[in-house]
Amino acid sequence: MATEAAPMDEKAKRMRDLLSSFYAPDPSISTSGSSISASFDNINSTSFDADQYMDLMIKKSNLEVLLQRHVQMAAEIKNLDTDLQMLVYENYNKFISATDTIKRMKSNIFGMEGNMDQLLHKIMSVQSRSDGVNTSLFEKREHIEKLHRTRNLLRKVQFIYDLPARLQKCIKSETYGDAVRFYIGAMPILKVYGDTSFQDCRRASEEAIEIIIKNLQTKLFSDSESIQARAEAAVLLKQLDVPVDSLKDKLLEKLEQSLDGLQIKPEEASLLAEHNDSSNDAESNEQLPAKIHEDAVRGFSEAMRAYREIFPDSEERLFKLAKALTAMHFENLELYIRKRVSAADFLRIFRIIWEDVILMDEVLPEAELSDLSAEAAQVTVKKFVARTFSHLQQDISDTILKFDINQKEAVEEEVLKVVLEASKKAGIQGTTDIFQDFRQLLDENIGIFVKMKDLIIGWIQNGFQDFFRSLEAQFLALSGKTSSSKDIEGGLVEGKSSDKIHAGLILVLAQLSVFVEQKVIPRVSEEIAASFSGGNSQAFENGPAFIPGELCRVFHAASEKLLQHYIDTRTQKISVLLRKRFKTPNWVKHKEPREVHMYVDMFLHELEEVGKEVKQVLPQGTFRKHKRTDSNGSNTTTSSRSNTLHNDKMTRSNSQRARSQLFETHLAKLFKQKVEIFTKVEFTQESVVTTTVKLCLKSLQEYVRLQTFNRSGFQQIQLDIQFLKAPLKETVEDEAAIDFLLDEVIVAASERCLDVIPLEPPILDKLIQAKLAKSKEHNNNNNNTVSS
Repeated sequence: MATEAAPMDEKAKRMRDLLSSFYAPDPSISTSGSSISASFDNINSTSFDADQYMDLMIKKSNLEVLLQRHVQMAAEIKNLDTDLQMLVYENYNKFISATDTIKRMKSNIFGMEGNMDQLLHKIMSVQSRSDGVNTSLFEKREHIEKLHRTRNLLRKVQFIYDLPARLQKCIKSETYGDAVRFYIGAMPILKVYGDTSFQDCRRASEEAIEIIIKNLQTKLFSDSESIQARAEAAVLLKQLDVPVDSLKDKLLEKLEQSLDGLQIKPEEASLLAEHNDSSNDAESNEQLPAKIHEDAVRGFSEAMRAYREIFPDSEERLFKLAKALTAMHFENLELYIRKRVSAADFLRIFRIIWEDVILMDEVLPEAELSDLSAEAAQVTVKKFVARTFSHLQQDISDTILKFDINQKEAVEEEVLKVVLEASKKAGIQGTTDIFQDFRQLLDENIGIFVKMKDLIIGWIQNGFQDFFRSLEAQFLALSGKTSSSKDIEGGLVEGKSSDKIHAGLILVLAQLSVFVEQKVIPRVSEEIAASFSGGNSQAFENGPAFIPGELCRVFHAASEKLLQHYIDTRTQKISVLLRKRFKTPNWVKHKEPREVHMYVDMFLHELEEVGKEVKQVLPQGTFRKHKRTDSNGSNTTTSSRSNTLHNDKMTRSNSQRARSQLFETHLAKLFKQKVEIFTKVEFTQESVVTTTVKLCLKSLQEYVRLQTFNRSGFQQIQLDIQFLKAPLKETVEDEAAIDFLLDEVIVAASERCLDVIPLEPPILDKLIQAKLAKSKEHNNNNNNTVSS
C-alpha cells in the first residue's frame, strides 16, 4: 500500500505544478523539480505541513478564533471548487476548439504535397534555363560594359576639350552660373591631368574663368544691378574660391542703401493701391507697381539668404536690416493714413507690407519679424480707426463752415436751413461709410486681422465714444461758448472770438445737437449691437466702451446750452443797441416827442431777424397765446396796459386823466397776481422768440432805471413802449408776460421821472398812426425797388 501511495502523490504533485505553471500570476510558483522555500504556516506553499499547521493553530488560538478560521477556510474551499469547475469548463472548450482546428488543417493540407513537388520541378527548370542564358551572354555583356565605360570616358575627355568654348559662350550670354558649374565639374580631371594631356585646355579655361571673375566682381559693385543679381555674383565668387570676406562690409552697405528703394512711401502708396489687383493679365501685371515692388523685395530676400550663407557672422546685421525695412513700412503706412484713405486702399497696402514680411521671415525666421509686425500692425490699425473718426468729424465741421453765413444770405437765401440739412446728411452718411469701412477690416482674412478682431471691435466702440465727446466739444468751440485750446491745436476748429460768430450758426449747432441725440446716437448704437458687439478688454484701457445713454445726456445738455447761448448772443446784440440809445442823450433836457424813436425800428428789425432764423432751423410749436386774463385772472388787474385809444377819449382834463392812469398802474402792480416771466426754453420757434423778447425788455427796464428823465423824456419812453405793444404781441406767444414787462418799463421810467405827466391819448394815438403810415410807405418803396 505504501508503494502505491507514493506514485499517486507524485502524479498529483505533477498535475498541480502543471496547472500552477499555466494559471499562476507569479511564474516562480510553478517551478517543477525545484525546491521552493516557504514557511511552514503558508497554506499555499508546496512544502505545507497540515499537522504542524494544526498544532500551531491549537497552541496559539482560542476556540472562537478557530471557529472563525474554520468558517473562513470553508468559504475559501467553496470558492476554489467553483474556480476549479470553471477552469475545467474553459479547458474543455479550448480542447474542442483545438480538435476542430486540427481536423480542418488535415482536410486543407490533403493533396498539397503533390502540388509542392510540381512547383519544385518548375523552379528547377527555370533555374537551369537562366543559367544557360547567363552562360551564353556572359562574354557579350562584359564587352558591352567595357564599351560603355569607354564611351563615358570619351565624353569626359570631349567635355574637357570643349570647356574653353563653353566658357566663352557663357561669357557672351552672361550665364555665369552655368560657366561656374562647368568649370567646377571639370576641376577634378584638370587637377590630375592638367599638366600633361589637357594642359592647353586648362590654360584656356583658367583665362576664361579670370574674365568671369572680373565680370562678377564688376557686377557685384554695380549700382545698376539688382540686389538679387549682386547676391548671385557673390555666391558664384564664393564657389570659385575667390575671397569675398573682405567685401562683406561693402556688400552689406550696398544692401542697406537699397532699403530706400524698397520703402512704400506715402506718395507711392496711392499708386500701389490703385493698380494692385487691377488686372488679371500676366503680361500687364509684370508692369504693375505692386508686381515691381514684390520682385524687388523678393530680390532683397534672396540677397539676404545668399549673404547669410556667404557671411555666417553677418546674421545680426541682416536681422537689423530686415527689422529696419519692416519698421519703415509701417511708419510710411502711418504717414499714408494721415490723409483720407478708404479701408479698401488701406488693406491693399497692408497686404503688400504683410507679404513683404512673410518673404523676409521665410529667409530669416530667427529675426522674429512676425512678432514685430504684429505689434506694429496693432498700432497702425488703431491709428487708422482713430483717423477715420477724425476725418468724419472734419467732414461735419467743414460742412458747417463751408457756407459763408452773413446776415443777408441767412435771411434771404435760407442758408441756415441748407447748412443744417447738409450737416445732418454728413452725419448720417459719414457714420454709414465708416461702418462699411470697419466691416471690411473685420472681414479681412489675413491672419493678423483675424487675431485682432476683438481688439478692432473694442477700438471701434471706444472710437465712437471719443468721437461723440469730441464732436460735442467742437460744437461748443464753434459756437464760441468754450475756447478749446486742444481742438484749436488739433486743427479741427478755427479760433474765432464770440463776437465774430454768426448767431444763426449757434442755432444750427443747437438743433444739430438735438439731431445727434435723437437720430445719430441711437442708429450707431443699433449698428454696434448688430455687427460690432463684444470686444477685447485691452481695447478699453484708454477709455470706456460705447455708452449711448451717457452720450445722449451729453448732447442733450449741449443742445440746451447752445440754444441758451444763441438767445444770449441775440439778446446781447440788442442790449448793445438799447444801451447806446439810453446813454447817448441827456434825458433831463429831452425835447418833446415828435415821433417814435428809430431805435424801436432797429429793435423790431433785430427781432424780425431772430424770427426768420428760428423759422429756418427750429420746428413750429403748439402756438397758444397767453392772454393777460390767463395769467392774472381778472381784467381789473391790467390797468398798466393802455386801453383802446377810442375808449380813452373822455371829457375829463388830460392832466387829471394821465395822473389817474399812472396811479392805476401803481395800484394794479400792488394787487395783481404774480406773472411767471422766464420759463424753460423749448426747441420751438415761438419759445425762442418769446424768451428773446422777454430778456430784451428786461434789459430795457434796467437801462431805464439807470437814467433820470424830465417830462418829455418820460413821454418819449411812453410813446416808444406804446408803439412796441402791438408788434410784440403778434410775435410772441405769452402776451401776459410781455404786457407785464412793458408795464414795468413804464413804471421804472415814472419812478425816475422828475415831472410825471403822460402824453394825452389822442396825441399818443396820432403819433403812433403817423409812425405806422411812415413805415408802410417805407416798406412799399423797398418792395418797388426790389421788384424793379
